[in-house]
Amino acid sequence: MNGSSPRQYRRFSTSSLIIIVLAGFVLGIWLTYTPPSLLGKADAIGYAVCHRISTRSYFLGDRQMPLCARCSGMYLGAFVALIYQIRLGRHGGMPAHKILIILGAFLLAFAVDGVNSYLHFFPNLPHIYEPHNWLRLLTGTGMGIGMSAVLLPIFNQTVWKDWVEFPLLHSWRQLGTIVLLALVIDVAILSEIVFLLYPLALLSSATVLFILTMLYTVIWILLLKKENQCQTLNDLSGLLITGFTTALLQIALMDLGRYLLTGTWKGFPIGQ
Repeated sequence: MNGSSPRQYRRFSTSSLIIIVLAGFVLGIWLTYTPPSLLGKADAIGYAVCHRISTRSYFLGDRQMPLCARCSGMYLGAFVALIYQIRLGRHGGMPAHKILIILGAFLLAFAVDGVNSYLHFFPNLPHIYEPHNWLRLLTGTGMGIGMSAVLLPIFNQTVWKDWVEFPLLHSWRQLGTIVLLALVIDVAILSEIVFLLYPLALLSSATVLFILTMLYTVIWILLLKKENQCQTLNDLSGLLITGFTTALLQIALMDLGRYLLTGTWKGFPIGQ
């Protein structure tokens, strides 16, 4: 016996059931009204967070990737970094200072290339260099690595009761491995080989939903004052479902707003 009363158990079960029903309802509506097929759903996720301008995107055969070159790099880089770091344990320390310097350089490169790329929309304005999709992809990848290097420690130190106050990333070998793995994915995208791009297209969009779920899970934990109460994934399951539902609701609302504004699931026509 864990000391919980039947009334407390029923209350927990009811709240969990409500969350699951709500998650199913939101997911069902979103699946019904978004484009068909797995790639169509991936497009709908990308549609909520990315401009999806065709000239700034890679193509899976004659079909545009769900995310532009920069966003593809960012979310796939984030995926690689998250998977690598998760296997290291429940460390909640921020990256070592020497690693933060490199991540800061990644952020700076992302910002410079982003601003330069934006200025290219206006031919009369000066820009530093000619933008290229491969540069968007690479700088996006660096940004994604940095994003995960900060997000996962915050998640660990908020969620887990037994989190360890030690940096997840603290050595050049760790960072080098992540960068190398991310570059392998970038090369696969640059190859534009269909059977390589198809799983990467799905994975990039899935990572958007995964990261939003992590963020909203942390937010709900803070709002409900349930910090550092979870020891297993089972303990966390209800909060993860709540975070997932909130993330999906955000995507659905952004999809709806953009579709009402443009009347199409295609990317913005700017620069095309």
